[in-house]
Amino acid sequence: MKVDAIQSTDGTRAQGTTSVAGKGEDFSSYLQTPTSLEDIFEEAAQTYHVPKSLIKAIAKTESDFNPNATSKAGAQGIMQLMPATARELGVEDSYDPYQNIMGGTKYISQMLEKYDGDVTLALAAYNAGSNNVAKYGGVPPFKETQNYVVKVTKYMQEGVEAPNATYAVEKSNHTDSIHADNIRAASLEEAEDNFYQDILDQIFSYEEYLRFIDLYTKLQEAQQEKEKEEQEQQKEKSEAYYNYQAIRYSPAVMNLLGGID
Repeated sequence: MKVDAIQSTDGTRAQGTTSVAGKGEDFSSYLQTPTSLEDIFEEAAQTYHVPKSLIKAIAKTESDFNPNATSKAGAQGIMQLMPATARELGVEDSYDPYQNIMGGTKYISQMLEKYDGDVTLALAAYNAGSNNVAKYGGVPPFKETQNYVVKVTKYMQEGVEAPNATYAVEKSNHTDSIHADNIRAASLEEAEDNFYQDILDQIFSYEEYLRFIDLYTKLQEAQQEKEKEEQEQQKEKSEAYYNYQAIRYSPAVMNLLGGID
């Protein structure tokens, strides 16, 4: 499934990204206004050109629209944003419904842009990180992620209703500055890549990593070949033994040998 007219944005959700300079205004510079969840979803959808049905499906799957939800991993709010990701998205209070939904929508719009509107890959990245999508060349083989993609897609197709709740959220007088993504000195994607590259370099170089993978693959192949040879040898021994027994106790052989005690 693909969606069109995705606004060009930058970045990924991965936890632990390095800091990005020049964020400009964030989602916290607002005047308080009573707003319903449905209105927030509508504004987020129009702002980031993401189907409202997709945003609501993610919110339903992530937290069942609970603005106070916190996962065991530390994800927060309706769209379950990790703290580091929330900061990079300009969200200062992840438990504020408006900030959280706008931030989560901004993030899924980035994933849709990254994967050319492919909803499945965007959702997989939202759940498991874009690095895992790249590593496995598609939806990672994680049961949680696979179930997540199916569940969100189902909610999106069938439609879900947001709770009839109103929140005193903070909405900005400077809406144009809220979405000034291009002022960032580096994209979230670059920050994420640098973060993981730094960790990788601390452990071993990329060349060493490739040599390790090559050596590990060869060891696995050698072990499988050895097990195969052992199985064939055992099979040959078994066949030889049964053939010997069949010949030894055949009537002709026993007559020649004069019987066997």
